Amino acid sequence: MTVLHLADDGEAADLAAFLARLIHYDRGAAVRLQTTGTALAVFGRPPSFEVLAVRAVRLAKPYEDGLDARLDRTVSAGELLESVDEPAATAGVPAVVTGPPWTGVLPPRGGWLPEPGLPAPDALRAAVAAAVAEFRSRTEELDPERRTRTALDGIGREIWSRAVGATELPVRAVHAAQSLGFLRPAPRVSGGDAPPGLFSAGAWLRLRTPYGSVALRRAGLGTFSVTVR
Repeated sequence: MTVLHLADDGEAADLAAFLARLIHYDRGAAVRLQTTGTALAVFGRPPSFEVLAVRAVRLAKPYEDGLDARLDRTVSAGELLESVDEPAATAGVPAVVTGPPWTGVLPPRGGWLPEPGLPAPDALRAAVAAAVAEFRSRTEELDPERRTRTALDGIGREIWSRAVGATELPVRAVHAAQSLGFLRPAPRVSGGDAPPGLFSAGAWLRLRTPYGSVALRRAGLGTFSVTVR
């Protein structure tokens, strides 16, 4: 098995935590791995949120496997998690699996432009908490005979599709970022905190934080773009 050498045990721990959260939402989750230089991008799609989640992992050295200088493979998230050795800061690359359709449709790598109107981190977390509370309250108010899957899904779609602040970003994308551990308080960096940022590229929106990103198509333009890799 090919072994990836991660930058340190912290990177290994963060990768393991990200994979564990994906598996929480889908025990059979697959992830797509791509390397560029000393960076590994791990793409996943938690089904509850209809977004693509991206976790960037720093490598101790560029990927190489014989003559292959770049990794691009879809693997089992569970098998990858089992291969992570946090003390050694390594991860084995499992065998290729037949990935779901989303693994062939990824956001563009470049061309991202900043979008205005994103609320502060505390306000983002408050928006998610308010949405969760509203969903719980409205569903609990339903009579038992009206508490059907269709009714619950309808309430959920209404709440989670609302835009955050003066942006086109739906609340569900922020909820995904928080549930995946991307909205933790930002670490101190040179010049101050690194807050979340909102970016766009064509039909795509991307919420980027120091811990990872979530990407999705703008409302009304479908779930995925035609950027096939």
